[in-house]
Amino acid sequence: MDTFAIGAFLMVLSLLHHHVLGSRQYSTEGCDLFQGRWVYDESYHLYTSSQCSFIEKQFDCLQNGRSDKFYLKFRWQPTHCNLTRFNGEDFLQIFRGKSFMFVGDSLSLNQWQSLTCMLHTSNPQTQYKLYRTGGLSTFAFPAYNMKVMFSRNAFLVDTINTTAGRVLKLDSIESGKLWMNSDVLIFNSWHWWLHTGRKQPWDLIQEGSRTYKDMDRLVAYEKALMTWARWVATNSESTKTRIFFQGVSPDHNNGSEWGEATSSQCEGQTQPMSGDAYPAGSHPAEVVVERVLRSMSNPVHLLNVTTLSQLRKDGHPSVYGHGGHRDMDCSHWCLAGVPDTWNQLLYASLIKSKTSYDVDSENYK
Repeated sequence: MDTFAIGAFLMVLSLLHHHVLGSRQYSTEGCDLFQGRWVYDESYHLYTSSQCSFIEKQFDCLQNGRSDKFYLKFRWQPTHCNLTRFNGEDFLQIFRGKSFMFVGDSLSLNQWQSLTCMLHTSNPQTQYKLYRTGGLSTFAFPAYNMKVMFSRNAFLVDTINTTAGRVLKLDSIESGKLWMNSDVLIFNSWHWWLHTGRKQPWDLIQEGSRTYKDMDRLVAYEKALMTWARWVATNSESTKTRIFFQGVSPDHNNGSEWGEATSSQCEGQTQPMSGDAYPAGSHPAEVVVERVLRSMSNPVHLLNVTTLSQLRKDGHPSVYGHGGHRDMDCSHWCLAGVPDTWNQLLYASLIKSKTSYDVDSENYK
């Protein structure tokens, strides 16, 4: 083993020692990282958007004129343990030589941009390469032989152009060929399933030999996810690829859902909700996701960000997205912001699923 390899081994050993030494052990059942509350922490945020010139304008709320910054000062606090503060250097060292791919819609783009910015600002002197080939965007760190990719695919299943129009095929995933050979896959889909009219990107729905003008969108969503589940069963190598499904990212277009009937949308919201429960209850699409994942024999980890994101009515661009007051955005998230926590939880879940690691009650903050 050469000197460089020995050094890398000792660094990983040191990191594992840091996780274990003087700690209380929490099993997956004993510490649900996704149940908790948001707490004010003056040491946050993790980065500033100005440090990442590659962030999409629609996510850069401060640059777009948002003056309140209170929304940046909250961190996620699980109920029965603590969550480590993100360390980009550790991430790059532990996952040296690995490839990550986010597959989904613009909420996946939101999370991908968050992670690339978190890694870049943790290691600002490390060279990166950002390039796009077709529908695949890649952010690479050559020094670590690591790639973090984003494949835009709003429905996961295929949409094709025919003489009859654009067809959403609920039982076909030909585009999945692009996803294979990644070490970590993080899937997401929901945001586009409810679009109608001019925003609807398909004209017909097809399942097998039957074609429909429309159907219940939750039913269609579940059928598509079952097709995705079969794709996972057929194509994933559980010993090589770790697969996550990002829980449904909620929007905040109806104030009655969080107890403010006079607030029709998220504009003017500056603080998260207190406590650990969202008044409107479970998101119906998240219920579908969990049902599909329970039916799968292949190990797929749920990145269960739905409830914790429901509590963040303050985290959206609102009028500080790409369209100003002409286009309210209560679906995507400001960066820095809530998706940074999604990535902290992704990192913690990766380590947890890999090593059943201990949670250090002092150092995991």
